[in-house]
Amino acid sequence: MTFPELLAWQWSDYSEKHRNRINLLIHIVAVPAFIIGAVNLAYGVLGLLIFKLDLARAVLGAAAIGLSLFAQGRGHQLETRPPERFTSGKDAVRRVLAEQFITFPRFVLTGGWFASLQKAD
Repeated sequence: MTFPELLAWQWSDYSEKHRNRINLLIHIVAVPAFIIGAVNLAYGVLGLLIFKLDLARAVLGAAAIGLSLFAQGRGHQLETRPPERFTSGKDAVRRVLAEQFITFPRFVLTGGWFASLQKAD
C-alpha cells in the first residue's frame, strides 16, 4: 500500500474507531505528547551525533513516545471497534507515524474529534 493509500485507508473509518469518550480524551493528550517526544528524541539523537551529548533529551523523548503509545493502546481497548492488527513491524511503524503526525491532527483540525466527543459513548 502506498503512503497516500495508507492515509486514505486510515481516514475512511477513523471516527468509527474513535467513539469512546475516555479514548478521545487520552488521544487529545497522548498524540501531542508523542509528537513532542519524537521531536525531542530526534533532537537528542542529532545532538549525540553532531553537536554535543544530549542523552537526557533523547531518553525523555523516547519515554514520552512509549507512554503515549501505551496510553493510546489502553484507550483503544475501550472502543467497540478496535483498530486493525499490525501485519508486520514495518506496517506498525508506518501506521503509527501516519496516525500520530497526520491522521489524528487532521481529525482534530477538521472538527472530527470534537464531533466524536459530543456523540461519545
